[in-house]
Amino acid sequence: MSGFVEKPDPVQVPGLLHLHTGKVRDLYRNEAGDLVMVASDRISAYDWVLPTEIPDKGRILTQLSLWWFEQLADLVPNHVLGTDVPEGAPADWEGRTTVCRSLNMIPVECVARGYLTGSGLAEYERSRTVCGLALPEGLTDGSELPGPIFTPATKAAVGDHDENVSYEEVAREVGPETATQLRQLTLAVYQRAREIALDRGIILADTKFEFGRSPGDGEDGIGVAAETDVGLVLGDEVLTPDSSRFWPADAWQPGRAQPSFDKQFVRDWLCGPESGWDRTGQQPPPPLPDHIVEETREKYAEAYRMLTGLDWTWPLR
Repeated sequence: MSGFVEKPDPVQVPGLLHLHTGKVRDLYRNEAGDLVMVASDRISAYDWVLPTEIPDKGRILTQLSLWWFEQLADLVPNHVLGTDVPEGAPADWEGRTTVCRSLNMIPVECVARGYLTGSGLAEYERSRTVCGLALPEGLTDGSELPGPIFTPATKAAVGDHDENVSYEEVAREVGPETATQLRQLTLAVYQRAREIALDRGIILADTKFEFGRSPGDGEDGIGVAAETDVGLVLGDEVLTPDSSRFWPADAWQPGRAQPSFDKQFVRDWLCGPESGWDRTGQQPPPPLPDHIVEETREKYAEAYRMLTGLDWTWPLR
């Protein structure tokens, strides 16, 4: 059993049709047919959306995604049309709202890995492979891979696990040409982002992207793709602590779990004695204590500061 501890009622806004409440975002369609994506302060762990929110999380992740879209604009087009809050929406949507063109999304989580950890490490320990790709002996938790690899996953509903799949399965699902394009563009975007992050003291261990194709007239949002343009458009959020593993480069040490700029404080507390929660049981997780909320918020803000070079404040200055 998993999902929302208590699923929130969607905010109703004149002129917007509520489409979906996800783990951490709410999705609407406006009268022009564009999507309006609103990032909440909700946080999820172990397939549960927790009852406690992390202040500023929605704005930090939205602003960081927008920053990354600009860094990647010459490499791949994206879905962003604007950030204006729709008329009649709550004032607290400011900074958390992205107006996006509607895409025909490809049903694949496009994961790139440069380091071995997480579900990739678990598979490697069983079979010396990740998503069917053979890897050399002697790797351990946090090891840098010989080169970045494309390790796709199926997209799961709320409460379900994304499942790693082989490249061959992706090719059967979406066709060999699209599968090749997804792999090439995923690795190209990962390599660009990895270099940018490392220059700022952060290791981008792995990340996931979502791509779609535009049914419209070819507007390219922020930026226009160059030679890598194959009709794919980068959507969803991108290169945030929720979709990526960011590690401080000066603390990297293979052979152990790495410190990270994400919700690890939350995971550790939930699995520790203070929470009293049984991850394998049927009961939802308890509320987070104030010190875990603040430490988690600070990690998100620290990632924003290190990557963009700007202090986190709202409104942005």
